[in-house]
Amino acid sequence: MAVNTDRAGNKPLIERRSIDYIPEAERHGRLFSQFTLWMGANLQITAIVTGALAVVLGGDVFWSLIGLLIGQLLGGGVMALHAAQGPKLGLPQMISSRVQFGVYGAAIPIVLVCLMYLGFTATGTVLSGQALGQLFNVSDSVGILIFASVIVLVTVLGYRVIHWIGRVASVIGVIAFVFLFWRLMSQTDVGALLQIRHFSWSSFLLAVSLAASWQIAFGPYVADYSRYLPSNTSAVKTFFAAGAGSVVGAQVAMILGVFAAASANGQFAGHEVAYIVGLGGTGATAALLYFSIAFGKVTISTLNSYGSFMCIATIISGFKGHLTVTRMQRLVFVLVIVGAATLIALLGQHSFLGAFKSFILFLLAFFTPWSAINLVDYYCITRERYDVPALANPNGRYGRWNLLGISVYVFGVLVQLPFISTKFYTGPLVAALGDVDISWIIGLVLPAAVYYVCAKKWHSAVPDQLILPVEQNSVVQPKTSGAGRAAAQA
Repeated sequence: MAVNTDRAGNKPLIERRSIDYIPEAERHGRLFSQFTLWMGANLQITAIVTGALAVVLGGDVFWSLIGLLIGQLLGGGVMALHAAQGPKLGLPQMISSRVQFGVYGAAIPIVLVCLMYLGFTATGTVLSGQALGQLFNVSDSVGILIFASVIVLVTVLGYRVIHWIGRVASVIGVIAFVFLFWRLMSQTDVGALLQIRHFSWSSFLLAVSLAASWQIAFGPYVADYSRYLPSNTSAVKTFFAAGAGSVVGAQVAMILGVFAAASANGQFAGHEVAYIVGLGGTGATAALLYFSIAFGKVTISTLNSYGSFMCIATIISGFKGHLTVTRMQRLVFVLVIVGAATLIALLGQHSFLGAFKSFILFLLAFFTPWSAINLVDYYCITRERYDVPALANPNGRYGRWNLLGISVYVFGVLVQLPFISTKFYTGPLVAALGDVDISWIIGLVLPAAVYYVCAKKWHSAVPDQLILPVEQNSVVQPKTSGAGRAAAQA
């Protein structure tokens, strides 16, 4: 434990690492930081809006709350399984996808992940811009630009600052949400709302899908924020720390959204931020709530921007070989990412709610198959035995393109198409199922089963143990090779 304290004291404010392996000497942090980071990331206005959608789009309060909770647990379990990979591998999440897709082939899901980050950053920026616009008495567009500037700064600083902001956001979020719940309960007959129970499969599964998609969307980058933990950190404890923070934070926020939308008499849609703040009051109280909303969005928007940076670096490194990202290159990457998200936010700020609902549901078709393949491979096929140095070598163990992983991924996307129901596309079987979208269930179960069966027969050779890079000048213990390190830990 003394070693870990020394590491904590020597951490630089500006992160030096990017997509490269984190040596043991640079590992630091505690599991509680995973809980606070993901609680802070979820106690925010976009989660409130997501919960509200379950009611705005036709559900009642009682069944919406149950559906959202089921979705949180299902999606949160997937998300937390990804988080548990971080300490073991010491790598960002998406670079480990090279095991399943190949060094070049991993770019296929990574490009889609980048699009997801852009979309979530843009939609979060819209709501933050509304809050800052009210706080500083400027237009929403100016508020969007102010918020984008903050995100650039925090993303460039990196891992340590992100975790610090997560802790602060958790405290501010808890205080703000307790106050808003108290105000809402004092103004609303909650018992009467809960007594209205008109169950319908379409509304119920919509609520499940909203929450599940919210949680699953964290999967492609959740290990980015656990990879600095010491390698001997318990995978089970990491699972529960990250998963509990995300599920509890999101469910609390979505419960507030459900009750707010149900009591709004049609005034919620289009005025989401103003309505939520209006629950708390006016004057100084409203100003503090606007600040808490904007600050709460800093955490998740920074996670999205940081994840985008990691993904772009991963794609480039896959085709160019090992990539060392300088601070200037990091700044350029982040400016491009946040600039694109800000432009989307400025152009789409007046049609936010409907576009957001369609966006997050449509994303499921692309990310549930990736999660299924990655998790089945890591926990059931390779059983955590990765050759980490080979992830940077297109001529190595994992090759350029892994046709097995890519084929199952494409199958996983295509098999969902008949069951998707969004504004972008509605499948031919949706009407026969009573307009219920079950595509995300199909996208998790079938690719997982197909990949497991096929990988058992045709998977490339799996190392006998986890192989890590050689670590030089380690303060923990001298190591001669990656294999020797793994043997010493066994």
